[in-house]
Amino acid sequence: MTITPTRTRARRLSGCKPTGHLQLGNLFGMIRPLVAGQDDSETVTMVADLHSFTVEHDPAAVRGLTLEQAAVLLAAGVDPERTVLYVQSHLAEHAQLHYLLECATGYGEAQRMVAFKEKAARAEQVRLSLLTYPVLMAADILLHDTEEVPVGDDQLQHVELARAVANRFNGRYGPTFTVPRAVPAPVAARVMDLAEPTAKMGKTNVVSTGVISILDDPGTVRRKIMRAVTDSVNVVRHDREHQPGVTNLLEIYRACTGQAGRFDSYGQLKRETAEAVVDVLAPLQERYEALRRRPEAVERVLREGAERVRPRAAATLRRAGEAIGLVSA
Repeated sequence: MTITPTRTRARRLSGCKPTGHLQLGNLFGMIRPLVAGQDDSETVTMVADLHSFTVEHDPAAVRGLTLEQAAVLLAAGVDPERTVLYVQSHLAEHAQLHYLLECATGYGEAQRMVAFKEKAARAEQVRLSLLTYPVLMAADILLHDTEEVPVGDDQLQHVELARAVANRFNGRYGPTFTVPRAVPAPVAARVMDLAEPTAKMGKTNVVSTGVISILDDPGTVRRKIMRAVTDSVNVVRHDREHQPGVTNLLEIYRACTGQAGRFDSYGQLKRETAEAVVDVLAPLQERYEALRRRPEAVERVLREGAERVRPRAAATLRRAGEAIGLVSA
């Protein structure tokens, strides 16, 4: 049993976690598809600041990155008139629904999450929130009656947990939640680390030679790409298994230009890829700088975004609370 939406356009939820600066992979994998789909779907986008607290963090850095990421999204083309943009913690219903869903989730389900197992294996002390954050992610999704969640392979498990919890809750307590489905991210979105091309490029708070931040200046972009790891084959060809570094540069070039490109040497490949990246980032960075000088404008967008979705979130929370046994206020 599920809630059946009556909308003509599917509702999608996207989010980013302010644990580092948004980078090139985020631009191609999340932001571009989000912007391109604003007319095709009813999109909700949030900066998921609560998820930042699952590991050791700098409170000031989280606050700064939250506003930075919101400004980057706006500079990249997220239109507040067509896409709701807000900060997760500005909507208390996320945390409230999180607890109700914990009451419908098994310990073993949370413990099996790959992200928990990997991070727990590396850490001496593990926060309880690291175990339960996939349930918070489920609350993020279910709170909005979300139908589609664009994700990469590394996040599919979390959407499956949200589906399992929604189905279980609906089965035990009556029709309450829309059961979401995962929408695969574009294949071209998989940008790898320039210094370690077998690993996915990730957000970082520190200077990294393998990660291109969306806000890196042209000189930094060129320097990082010119130092990118390649190989000793000296043939420019797409071969992810045997030439992952070269393949990564080719895919970055194609993502920037829309063309495959032909290159006679690694040097030419790096130079032209660097210029293609600089050209893509330049207008975005210019718009970001304008927004950075007007933080009140970004804050207003976030505040209005939270207000737009609050009635729906409150209705979902009330529906879930009544279904599970709470007395209505």
